[in-house]
Amino acid sequence: MKDGHYIKLTAVYFFAGLVMVYASYSLPKWLPGDFVTAMYYGSNVTLTAEQEAQIRACYPCQEGFSRYLLNLLSLKWGYSYAFLTPVSDLILEALPWTLLLFGGAHGASMLFGFIAGVEAAWRRGGWVEKAGVGCMTIMEGVPEMCTGVALLMLFALWLGWFPSSGAETAYSIYSAIERIWDMTHHLALPFTTLFLAYLPGNFLLTRGSMVMVLKEQFVQTARAKGLPPSRVRYAHAARNALLPMFTRFGLRIAFMVTGAVVVETIFSYPGMGTLLYKAIGLRDLSLIQGIVLISSLMVLFVNLAMEILYGIIDPRIRNAYKLPA
Repeated sequence: MKDGHYIKLTAVYFFAGLVMVYASYSLPKWLPGDFVTAMYYGSNVTLTAEQEAQIRACYPCQEGFSRYLLNLLSLKWGYSYAFLTPVSDLILEALPWTLLLFGGAHGASMLFGFIAGVEAAWRRGGWVEKAGVGCMTIMEGVPEMCTGVALLMLFALWLGWFPSSGAETAYSIYSAIERIWDMTHHLALPFTTLFLAYLPGNFLLTRGSMVMVLKEQFVQTARAKGLPPSRVRYAHAARNALLPMFTRFGLRIAFMVTGAVVVETIFSYPGMGTLLYKAIGLRDLSLIQGIVLISSLMVLFVNLAMEILYGIIDPRIRNAYKLPA
């Protein structure tokens, strides 16, 4: 049965991958305008129809889907007319910054939110839980755009403690340690913005899952055995409340690019979100297609990884398909 499950899983994800590749090719073409109209938009230059046709001849349109697919298989992602650089180079330059910002903030918020949610559920009915739930509920309702603008105005523009934009100081020559400190200094405000945006959801989800798990009979049995409270709390109860958090983590990572657009734009952080924002404004079709494709494939990869790891985290899922441990 496990062989049939893996064959079915592979077929489903292969078909989904083809659909996402076609979507990344076709959807950006629905944007109004093109690179030429975006290039002259807002300027005082007025072009005749003949001049526009001559300029467009210098920027040929995309080929058909079959040629697009063959180029992808040969690792040719196209050329960005706006940045005069291959699309693959732009993505490889921006992706590490987004992974650093988004991955770090999401990982930290998951860790702190999980621990705080477990402790709050363990102390259900006390003032610690009531205060935590109240504060996190309020924070959950604050958009990350408002948090980012507030942190930018307070700590960057008013107090001047942190840089207002960028990922590192331009044209600077630092040692390795000095560069790490400079990058951390620039990362602080966008990192804090995302951390505060993701922490409440992680806390509330963990607390809700933990409250339900604490009612299970195996937890009562562990308590009756006289096990230490910390072992009952984490080794027995928290482990079974981990699956919803793992699902949330995977979904957040899958939508990393789109989720970071707002924060990266506010702080002019040179990640995938900022690159996508600029590409849409400039109608850089090849670059938009490349970023959408990366985002789509990331969604597939994360979902496939979650499908496999579910069986490791929860034996009930593994036993349902009779998958190997």
